[in-house]
Amino acid sequence: MNLNDTITAISTALTESAISVIRISGADAFAVTEKIFFKKTHPLNKAHRMSKKTFSTIEVNSHTIHFGYIYDGEELIDEVLISIFKKPNSYTGEDIVEISSHGGVLNTRKILSLILSKGVRHAEPGEFTKRAFLNGRLDLSQAEAVADLIKSKTEDAHKSSIAQLEGSLSEFISGVRKDLVNVISLVELELDFAEEDIEFVKKEELRKKIIELKEKFLQIISTYIAGKVIRDGINLVIAGRPNSGKSSLFNFLLSSDRAIVSNIPGTTRDYIQENIVINGILFNLIDTAGLRFSYDELETEGVRRTYERIKEADLILYLIDSTGSEEEIKESLDYYKKEFNPEKSILCFSKSDLSPNHPIIQSFNHSIIQSLSISIYQLSTIENLKNKMTEKFRYSVNLDKKGLLVLTNTRHKICLEKIIESLEKSIESIDKGMSGEFISLDLRNAIQSLGEITGEFTNDEILNHIFENFCIGK
Repeated sequence: MNLNDTITAISTALTESAISVIRISGADAFAVTEKIFFKKTHPLNKAHRMSKKTFSTIEVNSHTIHFGYIYDGEELIDEVLISIFKKPNSYTGEDIVEISSHGGVLNTRKILSLILSKGVRHAEPGEFTKRAFLNGRLDLSQAEAVADLIKSKTEDAHKSSIAQLEGSLSEFISGVRKDLVNVISLVELELDFAEEDIEFVKKEELRKKIIELKEKFLQIISTYIAGKVIRDGINLVIAGRPNSGKSSLFNFLLSSDRAIVSNIPGTTRDYIQENIVINGILFNLIDTAGLRFSYDELETEGVRRTYERIKEADLILYLIDSTGSEEEIKESLDYYKKEFNPEKSILCFSKSDLSPNHPIIQSFNHSIIQSLSISIYQLSTIENLKNKMTEKFRYSVNLDKKGLLVLTNTRHKICLEKIIESLEKSIESIDKGMSGEFISLDLRNAIQSLGEITGEFTNDEILNHIFENFCIGK
């Protein structure tokens, strides 16, 4: 990446809207702005267009807003506000101009095209935030928090992203890094005086210090499952035989006719996925094809995809039609007992309003396998189902707790696991009575992995992978 060039992009959705925001960042941001932006001198009308007043960025303070017009030569494009941010106190650490124009696809594109015609390059996805990282305004974990903040769909996801953006993970890493450096210093200082046979720290004390560090990392990793729920949500699959009420329940939970509902078996040929927030938890709700053997090639493919989604699911709602025959219900129950883990599934007897006292269901041993009777026409049963769904993933982490650190990023988890592996190797070296060189090497590997989280040690491939998932203009 060339940090000496100037970039631009539309930072708001390109659609009919009240306003649009176009960003310019880089060495020529102010010079380009002065070529296209002019201050107001008279009420806007044709008679006074020629009396436009030039604008000087040198004469204004940083973090100020100015009213005026965008011109392409003598052609008036729009009436706008521009915000001036002078380096290094800007989002990217460079000179930045943000143009707030009237919304609309054509109007916004005309302004962007005008800026590009002045030699400015179109920004890549996430390039503004990438420059903020490269210029030292954010570390890599904070940059990733920006993307998480934009994508957050629940209050907990928002709180977690804000905490990381404010530096909760960075502060933790800074603290443990100092501890690691102190331990390495003791080991390597002893190496410098190896010939004098001076022991600066007893091996048992060194071992204890490393174990304490390892426990800190294990404690953070233990929050990952909760963090995954916060960030990515729960993959929830609704499964069952054809006509067991899967699509009806799917639509009811979404309050939308998203899936086709029909009495004809095999209507759903492929899975349908939508997001929904229930009791503060994000669920990736998946409606699937009915589980049965079929000679229909399309339906068979749909059933195959259903099994794939079931394997990947965090939670499965397995529906049994309570209006079915005794044989059908018994077959479905036997299949559920054989194929599904009660820890990852909820057994539901659907359409309970139509058959509240089915003998097979009444005789079913609910104490061995917990089940629910549900009906979309009995709201209390659906509320009970929702509570059961969220209870499966209730975590003890309190996101309102000051100083909270919840691990939400898989990349961070992998780095922490590498750190723990290095610390365990150093402990093993101590136990085997190996020399300090081996202990020091493992501890330095731990610091290397720690630096990968914040971007102190990283490579272009990792950076490109992280920022290519950002939206353009951020």
